Amino acid sequence: MNSPKVTRRNFLHSTAIAAAPFILPSGIWSAEVKPNDRIAVGFIGMGKQNKGLQNNFMGKKEAVCVAVADCDTDRRNAAKERADGRYKNKDCKVYADFREIINRDDIDAVCIATPDHWHAFQTIAALNSGKDVYCEKPLTHNVHESVAVMKAVKKNKRILQTGSMQRSSGGFRIACELVRNGVIGKVERTAVNIGNAGIPCDLPTEEMQEGLDWDDWCGPGPKRGYSSVLSPRGVHNHFPHWRKYREYGGGMVCDWGAHMIDIIHWGLGMDKSGPIATVKADDPKKLRGAQLIYPGDIPMMHGEGQGATFYGTEGRVECHRGLVGLYDKDGKLLFGKKDRNDKEHNLNEELKKMEAEFLKDAKVKLYRSSSHVPDFLNSVKTRKKPCTHEVIGARTSIACHLLNQTYYNQKAIKWNPKKNTFAEGGDPKWLTRDYQGGWKV
Repeated sequence: MNSPKVTRRNFLHSTAIAAAPFILPSGIWSAEVKPNDRIAVGFIGMGKQNKGLQNNFMGKKEAVCVAVADCDTDRRNAAKERADGRYKNKDCKVYADFREIINRDDIDAVCIATPDHWHAFQTIAALNSGKDVYCEKPLTHNVHESVAVMKAVKKNKRILQTGSMQRSSGGFRIACELVRNGVIGKVERTAVNIGNAGIPCDLPTEEMQEGLDWDDWCGPGPKRGYSSVLSPRGVHNHFPHWRKYREYGGGMVCDWGAHMIDIIHWGLGMDKSGPIATVKADDPKKLRGAQLIYPGDIPMMHGEGQGATFYGTEGRVECHRGLVGLYDKDGKLLFGKKDRNDKEHNLNEELKKMEAEFLKDAKVKLYRSSSHVPDFLNSVKTRKKPCTHEVIGARTSIACHLLNQTYYNQKAIKWNPKKNTFAEGGDPKWLTRDYQGGWKV
């Protein structure tokens, strides 16, 4: 991975993403977190999502926030104030350039919650510098980056957790265990209701205000005029809409798809594989309606059902946040809730009934995590794979990207998940992007 020439403003010692070699102090590659030590964490990208994650990490006795980075002055200063207020000191360092965090050998892990077009660069740089990584979903911006991240984790023997936190929810786990243990019979098809594919960014240019390094925000993405839709100035309490645009995100196919397609993979046992083909939507103007096809000729419909739905020969399982429903083949609700507004049933009680009725002696038991950040911190200490490790995060991202490419290019695709290459119908250019500013994965 290469980066632009280092300037006076962002001068560092050679970083993991610079062309020059980066030599760490001896022993850092094999360093483990000692049982009585707190895990020193640096945070990159201090918008709404990382505000929540920062507070989550700081609430755990095993971790301490030591540094924050953001290209927006107000956001990074607010993040420092949160840490200093929490610890009653002024020890948290604040940086405009994320590479300052990467270059510190006293930081054990980084938490990344920048726009998608930055994820792979920051993740791989951290891995190459000997750090463990918690990176928000989707893990990458394209297929090429997904493969690169998996390789970097393996090469550096690091821990990576993807922020697909639904796997740390008992409801989604139970839903997938019902499917994996044959409660609804043989799965015939699946569906996700996750919103639209990405669209080209055509936002008008606005006047730039002081305090934001707009060039740094764009980074490897296309250079364009400033838009407050992409990066609202200062501290804000909403999720910016950069995620709608394919240059910087991937629409809801990547945003919500990284959650719900991930659950489809969990329920189908596809964590180490993925789709083998795609099917176009029936109307080229539509941003929903395409399909992913999984081994066994199992389609995943985009834009139907609840968040994630499994249809079997003997019934169906629907799951969403605050909703799990188990139905028989005649469409009768056996356990769970009909929808998220169903006040007749208590979901926790219904989940207990499902487990007692169908999963007491289940042959397939899935990974149990009750909370995503503690699961990551435990993996940092034990060096065991976390709930949504790099292969899970990358494979889900690849599925999202393939679905998007079907919309972007209006062409059905045949895919080889073992080699992560097109089997038929695809152009290698679709696997990557044109990197700007001298950045390249």
